[in-house]
Amino acid sequence: MFDVVIVGAGAAGLFCAGQAGQRGLQVLLIDHADKAAEKIRISGGGRCNFTNRDLDPAAPHRHFVGQNPQFCRSALSRYTPSDFITLVQKHGIPFHEKHKGQLFADRSAEDIIAMLLAECAAGGVTHWQPCAVKNIIFSASGADPSSAGSYQINTDRGPVQARSLVVATGGLSIPKIGATDFGYRLAQQFSIPLIERRPGLVPLTFDGAGWAPYAQLSGLALPVQISTGAKKNRMAFDEDLLFTHRGLSGPAVLQISSYWQEGQPLAIDLAPTVDLPAALAQGKARSKKLIANELATLVPSRLADAWASREADWQRPINEASDKALARLAEQLARWELTPTGTEGYKKAEVTLGGVDTRALSQQTMECKTQPGLYFIGEVVDVTGWLGGYNFQWAWASAHACAQALGATPP
Repeated sequence: MFDVVIVGAGAAGLFCAGQAGQRGLQVLLIDHADKAAEKIRISGGGRCNFTNRDLDPAAPHRHFVGQNPQFCRSALSRYTPSDFITLVQKHGIPFHEKHKGQLFADRSAEDIIAMLLAECAAGGVTHWQPCAVKNIIFSASGADPSSAGSYQINTDRGPVQARSLVVATGGLSIPKIGATDFGYRLAQQFSIPLIERRPGLVPLTFDGAGWAPYAQLSGLALPVQISTGAKKNRMAFDEDLLFTHRGLSGPAVLQISSYWQEGQPLAIDLAPTVDLPAALAQGKARSKKLIANELATLVPSRLADAWASREADWQRPINEASDKALARLAEQLARWELTPTGTEGYKKAEVTLGGVDTRALSQQTMECKTQPGLYFIGEVVDVTGWLGGYNFQWAWASAHACAQALGATPP
């Protein structure tokens, strides 16, 4: 018998377990994978971008995507980035701000994992890993199935019982480190509605023949402005773009991928800080260099060569080019329009968009409205943050809201 069983030893599950245990609850934490928190371990280039100072809990729609981004306001306002920073400092973990409010561990993501495991130990959490869950049965204590009851969780290590069950199993992203659809299947078992899932924060791909002229740019990175959507719902990011053999990646593309819909074009300004028409006009007035060479003073030389080779009018000395040809070059570089054919899928996606419908959950406690004692936290819920520490902050905040609710329930 436990007070609460938490399935999933990732960011949300570990944090919830430690918090609930320290509130005096008997907690069992279960995960089927060999190692805890593998996603933390590989995040941020192995340094874990654990939160973001710029997060505004009063305006979650600025940094979170979902059917109802306002849902996360309550949890985010009760457990803020500064609260998690205080915990990191308490454990003596050195960290730094990279840019745009993004905080990383100085040494390694392992420091954050060790901290979460130490918090679990401080709460006396029982931790079974690896341990698979075979099935879960709910027994209501009265005739009314919506009344409180208990959950029997049949595991590889035998059956356990608890009055509360917390699902922190994450999404479908990066299956090679143990991602599964367990949380979604469990939601369906208890008739909890789901929002359609798709890869988020993911590289975008283009059709082979259409991409051929740009495949040679693989490995090239440069700052851009990238946007998608019509005027009313246009979304834009100023970030770095990375060319790959199959398409585009880098922070700019990962960010826009959460807003991009299949069949929609992207618009990319490849020189957002340069007045291209003026710069090319000045070049024409003073230089006899090839257009590609003059362009290489404004954008990376590999990009300049590839771009100039697209039209015969651009393969000549700049002083011999027509004003129309240069205007067309400037316009196309400032608004490169292209339509992705797809994404690199869950194997490369950092998060999963969609998930457990927030309308089915209490925003104060993360408990299901129709299923007593069942909670969903973290990525399994239809709340997806921007790149830059926002998803981890949602994990901490939703876990904290859940743990507080669990601790407030009379035994």
